[in-house]
Formats: sequence, structure tokens, C-alpha cells
Amino acid sequence: MKAVIQRVTRAAVHIEGQTVGQIGPGLLVLLGVAKGDGEIDSRYLIDKIRTLRIFSDVQGKMNRSPADTGGSVLLVSQFTLLGRTSKGRRPSFDEAAPPDEAKRLYEAVAIDLRAQGIPVETGVFAADMQVELLNDGPVTFVIDSRSGS
Repeated sequence: MKAVIQRVTRAAVHIEGQTVGQIGPGLLVLLGVAKGDGEIDSRYLIDKIRTLRIFSDVQGKMNRSPADTGGSVLLVSQFTLLGRTSKGRRPSFDEAAPPDEAKRLYEAVAIDLRAQGIPVETGVFAADMQVELLNDGPVTFVIDSRSGS
């Protein structure tokens, strides 16, 4: 699994002019599921999302996690994170998981984060979405469950 995690002041997902998910301060997580990803990958990402210390403490240092701050997560599926652009001009998505498997793991991440006390809003899997955000910092990290980064 690959995730782009952005610390935000606010974020929202819109479909055909309707807001389907929105948060205040927290994290916007763009999540891509690769072929072969499973429970180990989802647990790794859930732990990172929940405990990554990227919010400022009273000294202004990144020392607090979403679990510490009560921040929300806006989780958005994004298979294009698995796109390869090394050959030609059209990205290849051969590394992306089949839609049924990707949706199952995407939904499992949302459910498990909620079960651990993190407020989670989501986009709509496989929909054409417009994502609006106000990146705070800007603070952005790319996490890959397979590389441990």
C-alpha cells in the first residue's frame, strides 16, 4: 500500500457538486492498494497514520500524532499512486490491485482507524472526485508499506 499523507487545516471530497466527506484539522490520506497487499500492509499503514508525530507541540516541534490531538482523517482511494511512468507517456497501472480487493482493503483501513478512536471521513471508492484541501505547513509524507518508509 502506498499513501500520501498531508497535514491539513481542512479537507473535503466532492462528487458532482455534493460534499461526501470533510474534516477540519487532521490528515488527508490518499491511499493506493497494490497487487499482493494484505492485512500486514493495512496494519502497517493504520499504525503509521494513527501514530505519526507530525502535529506541533507547544514548542512548535512535530511531536504529536493524530491519536494525541484528536485530529480527523479524510481517507481517499487513489489507484494512480501505483502508476508507473518509466516507459512512454501513458502511465501503467499494472501494479494496482484489482478493484474488489482494493476496495476491501481501503474500507478495512477506514473501519480499523475508527475502531482505534480516529474520526474518519471517506471519499467514494472508484468515483470521480474533487479533493479540496488546505495543507498545513505544508507537511506531506509518502508512506509505502512494502519499503517500510
